[in-house]
Amino acid sequence: MSSKRTTESVQAQPEDLTVRILSLLKEKEKERPVRKVALQFPEGLKRKAHGISEALRRAGYEIVISGEPCWGACDLDLDLLKNSDILIHIGHAPVDERENVIFEYFSQDFDISQLEDAITSIESRRVGLITTIQHVHLLDDIIQFFSDRGIECVIAAGSERTPFKGQVLGCTFEAAKNTGCSEIVYIGTGLFHPLGVHLATGARVVAFDPYTGRTEIPDERRMLIKRHALIEKAKEARSFGILLSKKSGQRREELARKLEVLSDKADIIEIGEITPDALLNFGYDVYVNTACPRLAYDDQARFPVPVLSPQEFEIVCGAREWEEFEIDEIT
Repeated sequence: MSSKRTTESVQAQPEDLTVRILSLLKEKEKERPVRKVALQFPEGLKRKAHGISEALRRAGYEIVISGEPCWGACDLDLDLLKNSDILIHIGHAPVDERENVIFEYFSQDFDISQLEDAITSIESRRVGLITTIQHVHLLDDIIQFFSDRGIECVIAAGSERTPFKGQVLGCTFEAAKNTGCSEIVYIGTGLFHPLGVHLATGARVVAFDPYTGRTEIPDERRMLIKRHALIEKAKEARSFGILLSKKSGQRREELARKLEVLSDKADIIEIGEITPDALLNFGYDVYVNTACPRLAYDDQARFPVPVLSPQEFEIVCGAREWEEFEIDEIT
């Protein structure tokens, strides 16, 4: 399993992260001088910043650390890169090609024998197998585990945003769709990914959390009831703010322009970090999200007014029927 991208990407265990970064920088210096290094961490890894920075400074590099929020490889701090020789983005695999960016992501192990619990929830003898970037290195072992128990696993390539077979993101479920299976096993935390996979494929999804050891079958009914209520409320709106992200891998300008013409009540708002406070002073009745799809689904409770997906806005405007509801993806 390897990326076909020209953008550099590697996988690393947390304990050898600094050693790996130093090795990558030395390799890069064979091509050209590298002195000023920008580091970017996702929210859950920011506490590692000082230790890594300290080691790199001792090695002779000038270090600057991004203080901006970071939720994925779609969220590169390109302004910081402008004033640096190279940006090291830690924690994620690449979603697109970027010059002078190194993606250093984690591989996290778990006890595969825990999957014995998931076996009892699987109904088919042939299933699709998907996971997040942290666990793709274990897929061959997982396939063998299931095979030993009479279950054939299918892993498939995804979109350009997912360089590894079997890898899914919160914004793309192509690796699940491409299995062609009526039942899919998801290995990872939370229910957003498996719920999205179910809505995107129609397949039955068995979700196994390797950290809790729990197996769940996601049920979309509660989510769809909430989304339907938001759509009905939005039909009464006098104004719509269409959110166009400034983030490197979330900017869907063509989509935003397409949505804008559906209503004479709609304006495009170009924005970096989408938060309740950032939207509060605009006062639109409804916002339409063309940035990270999870904002509309996972974060709705944080916003005082409806935040719709592009497909939901199309339903509000009569360009799509409710029966044609689809989960939003960036493919």
